[in-house]
Amino acid sequence: MAKLILIDGSSYLYRAFHALPPLSNSQGEPTGALFGIVNMLRATLKAKPDYVAFVSDAPGPTFRNELYDQYKANRPPMPDDLRAQVDPMLAIVGALGFPILRISGVEADDVIGTLAEQAHAQGIEVEISTGDKDLAQLVRPGITLVNTMTNTTTDTAGVVDKFGVKPEQIVDFLALTGDSIDNVPGVTKCGPKTAAKWLAEYGTLDNVMANADKIGGKIGEYLREALPRLPLSRELVTIKTDVPLDQPLTALTLQERHVEQLRELFTRYEFKAALKELDNETGTAPARDPGDAQASHDSATTGRAPDALPHPALDMQGHYELVTTQAQFDAWLDQIATAPLVAFDTETTSIDAMQADIVGLSLSVEVGKACYVPLGHDYPGAPAQLPRDQVLAALKPFFEDVRRPKLGQHAKYDMNILSHYGIAVQGLQHDSMLESYVWNATATRHDMDSLARKYLDYETIKYEQVAGKGAKQISFSQVDLDTACRYAAEDADITLRLHHALWPKLESIPALRSVYEHIEIPLVPVLAAMEQRGVLIDVNELRKQSQQLGKRMLELQRESWKVAGREFNLDSPKQLQAILFDELGLPAKLKTPTGQPSTNEEALDAIADDHPLPRLILDYRGLAKLRSTYTDKLADMVNPRTGRVHTSYHQGAVATGRISSSDPNLQNIPVRTEEGRRIRQAFVAPAGWVVLAADYSQIELRIMAHLSGDEGLLKAFHEGGDVHRATAAEVFGLKPEEVSANQRRAAKAINFGLMYGMSAFGLARQLGVDRGEASDYMARYFARYPGVRAFMDATREQAHRDGYVETLFGRRLYLENLTARNQALRAGAERAAVNAPMQGTAADIIKRAMIAVHAWLHPRDDAHLLMQVHDELVLEVREDAVEAVRAGVIERMSGAATLAVPLLVEAGVGKNWDEAH
Repeated sequence: MAKLILIDGSSYLYRAFHALPPLSNSQGEPTGALFGIVNMLRATLKAKPDYVAFVSDAPGPTFRNELYDQYKANRPPMPDDLRAQVDPMLAIVGALGFPILRISGVEADDVIGTLAEQAHAQGIEVEISTGDKDLAQLVRPGITLVNTMTNTTTDTAGVVDKFGVKPEQIVDFLALTGDSIDNVPGVTKCGPKTAAKWLAEYGTLDNVMANADKIGGKIGEYLREALPRLPLSRELVTIKTDVPLDQPLTALTLQERHVEQLRELFTRYEFKAALKELDNETGTAPARDPGDAQASHDSATTGRAPDALPHPALDMQGHYELVTTQAQFDAWLDQIATAPLVAFDTETTSIDAMQADIVGLSLSVEVGKACYVPLGHDYPGAPAQLPRDQVLAALKPFFEDVRRPKLGQHAKYDMNILSHYGIAVQGLQHDSMLESYVWNATATRHDMDSLARKYLDYETIKYEQVAGKGAKQISFSQVDLDTACRYAAEDADITLRLHHALWPKLESIPALRSVYEHIEIPLVPVLAAMEQRGVLIDVNELRKQSQQLGKRMLELQRESWKVAGREFNLDSPKQLQAILFDELGLPAKLKTPTGQPSTNEEALDAIADDHPLPRLILDYRGLAKLRSTYTDKLADMVNPRTGRVHTSYHQGAVATGRISSSDPNLQNIPVRTEEGRRIRQAFVAPAGWVVLAADYSQIELRIMAHLSGDEGLLKAFHEGGDVHRATAAEVFGLKPEEVSANQRRAAKAINFGLMYGMSAFGLARQLGVDRGEASDYMARYFARYPGVRAFMDATREQAHRDGYVETLFGRRLYLENLTARNQALRAGAERAAVNAPMQGTAADIIKRAMIAVHAWLHPRDDAHLLMQVHDELVLEVREDAVEAVRAGVIERMSGAATLAVPLLVEAGVGKNWDEAH
């Protein structure tokens, strides 16, 4: 059967723009939406449809604006960075040979609907490539929707599954729910579930309207109030299927590509993979990859690291062996015993390493050669597999031999899995995730799929392709062995290929190699041990705190009602909008993307001085977040195997080098409020042990003093007094003892604010003074500390010159937006340039400290590292070893770097984390 693919260009342009980061080429031209469109079109070309059309909205009003002058009235104007990509998009689409349809007076949906109906009538299969829910009304046997960005297909059953109604009911469904984006009025408070329920009971909108009197409650009142406008809403959401077209359907075929125009466009917008594919297909590849020519330019002007270093050709006809016999396994044992480097990967039952069971293990010893050893596939009829315990016992000597070099992709996870079976992995020499992270933290995400796409130009098999997704996803133990082998062995093979692609890059820059070899790789077993140890939680204390938070939230609710003059739902943005801006008449200083007054934290903070209600709402939300995120949730996160809570630490997530954590996120436990600090009381030590918390004092400010070499700042730290008081004395021309509390507060705000690029406006807002006074403070500061100003200026200049900044140890942060046309993006990149050397150096220092402390504690059994939170290390120490461990930790943290000022470490002890401060 012939096939027609209809591409909803308008939908994809917007979705690609908002889904992708604000990418730009080396000339600062925005390219994010173009990038998404080009990749989608390349996929469409590979499908080789019989008929195809790229349908986009034409400029100007449509018939719907004549029906309803408020149609799409709330839509903000197209962002400048998106508008700049429309013409290039159309140029690329045309050069690729796609017929382009833009019909005045109607929308792209109407053109798509007309073509879909025509094709369906002629027995042609129709595939509509879109992410627009409105087009679900066109679905029927022979017409499906495909969202290329999420790789999902929606047929008739899919519409029912997604919306709860049949395709022929979608128009009525949309009329009832309305559409805030298009400003289509629906029934107030009628969401998708309510609309689906009504249509299930009454069948059609007309019948719902006819039976409106039978629907009770407030929602029934809303329905009856909406009756006069529902016919108009239905007309607005109904897709026209009779748009006059000036060419027959059969004329919509792919035309000959304009190769030279495509090469010019792909080169201009730096779409290297598309350009490479074009040159390979046409047999006219240039003498070198244009990335080579751009490499130094990218590094200097856009913050992108050069990616043109060679890597082995990717022949994906690899030999992947499914190992199910002892003879096969013995042969692989012989190979890994002599291989110079072995890539390994585990397949498990969960992404939570502390609760997962192993299902299988893959190994690779050379590019294109890998195996998968299934150990726990238990689906009905699964073939016999080697005994799990026998296989792991045979592998244990290899994994624990420090002399046998090993390679992983996010190897910490696999080390944690193997630890459940008594295997303590040693000899981890490389991790492809960390190689990518150190090479360029911001070039891409560092998961295997992203790395393979970027550095190998290869699309890996996705987990969802073998196990399904959503509610229908099966455990990997249920995946058939042949499919599991292709997926798992590929993981080990790709890990080895990535290493061959990335390691030469790191070797070419000694400072980066040093960061990788001496900081990141040695840190992996440290974090693994911390995750395995976990932290003890007092569940009863958390429950008590939850009750107290709930009581205080009720008090704040009553106070809010009293101040507002009536009861309302504090958790409802709409009700809050009505109270604050309609009834109280407060200024709406921030808007939502749809133009409505915002009630987010920033918006409420901006009007907190105008009325007491915004502050009460902020306090209420703060307590609600503490309760939902910590006091209610932490108790449920206790691992039944260990009785402890195990966070996951992430090395490759924060561009500056900082470690982050999740499930639970220990970095975000608030410490500025009493309620936030109390949560730390639930982090306890077992009987006979105590919690020790060791914290760097003002480490980033000390790093600023070192990097800037400012004599005044260096002197303040060497004298060992209160550095903020000393700064205030310098700025205000006073003796330290004459400095007032407000003057010290101002000096502290400047000291820390400058590291984050705070402006005079930001300082004024923080201190509650006018902008002129804040500017005067900053001018005095720079006059007394000229080295700080010189350092900041020099750092910005270096960032613009090189495209990156460095930490004291040589870690680089590439800054993509230094040449962006958008002034806000550019200013943000410059602030990051000043801050990154200090924040990144602090991250490097605490990582070095963790490595040193772990190595020192490793032979002992009287203390264990538990947590790393910002500039703090938290340990569990046996009571009889407290003083020795405290002294040893302080010594190693203080000695983690040699700066021009001393690294001061403060360490406290208590029965819980809060007491230890």
